[in-house]
Amino acid sequence: MKRTGGYAVVDGDHQEGLTALLDQFLAYTGLERGLAPATVKAYRSDLNMYIRWLSGRGITSLEQIQTADVEGFLAHLADESPASRSRRMAAVHEWHRFALKQGVTDQDVSRAVKAPKGTSALPDVLDVDQVTRLLDVAAMGGSKDPVVLRDKALLEFMYATGCRVSEAVGTDLEDMNLNERVVRLTGKGDKQRLVPMGSYACQAMQAYLNLGRSSLCDRASKGRELRAVFLNKRGKRLTRQTVWQVVRDAGRRAGLNRPLHPHTLRHSFATHLLEGGADVRSVQELLGHASVTTTQIYTHVSPQALIETYQTAHPRAR
Repeated sequence: MKRTGGYAVVDGDHQEGLTALLDQFLAYTGLERGLAPATVKAYRSDLNMYIRWLSGRGITSLEQIQTADVEGFLAHLADESPASRSRRMAAVHEWHRFALKQGVTDQDVSRAVKAPKGTSALPDVLDVDQVTRLLDVAAMGGSKDPVVLRDKALLEFMYATGCRVSEAVGTDLEDMNLNERVVRLTGKGDKQRLVPMGSYACQAMQAYLNLGRSSLCDRASKGRELRAVFLNKRGKRLTRQTVWQVVRDAGRRAGLNRPLHPHTLRHSFATHLLEGGADVRSVQELLGHASVTTTQIYTHVSPQALIETYQTAHPRAR
């Protein structure tokens, strides 16, 4: 057994070496790097798949893995989407780099193996009129039903802040200041950021907090939920799955005739800001992106905008 960088590393010639190294890697990513639990969970799933595939080829130690084996695993993923292949291979690369850094091996056999880049798809975005329809139908004609008030506040909140679904369900009462119209969101790696809230979102949130939340809170069978902003029908913190359903149901009632997901509102938030003149760096900060490169996917230009620009700028367009 080797000990480097604070981790007791199992030598690769032990039968359980790959699994033990995986456990150490997950501890490193979760504790030392502070990555979000969902990211660590994804690493675990992808690398367990990799280790099972290696075991099926009789490979039980790190020293046995060759570049050809990594290439074989990539070929094994051929039927998956480009995004899934890229994610799984990113996990494989991180794991092998960790082993090299910890001194378990003297080479990274995965380094030269790259997942082929798929066609870069533009994010799913609603235009302003579609978002308006979505948010209007959420009010259900001004209903005071606690669930309706919650759903209206939730959708207004997600579009106003561009938050991730995990950030929405994780928001606590103490994170929100409706007088200042700001909310503190906790994103990936527990990184926090302050994001403004518009007047529509604040009004919907105030109505929910005044008239809806306490009614939902009273439905809890054991103890009142004192922290979470958004509650489910049983008075507990809202789940990600329920948020998905709320978005889909609102989209269907709005007659949008397309499958919606919570990220659709995040994509629309970013796109509308950029179309309104916001700079990419500001949008990056609002979205909580670690790199501006991630934000730049929203800088796509619509075909109509291209036509208008061409007709305005080209000397012989008319």
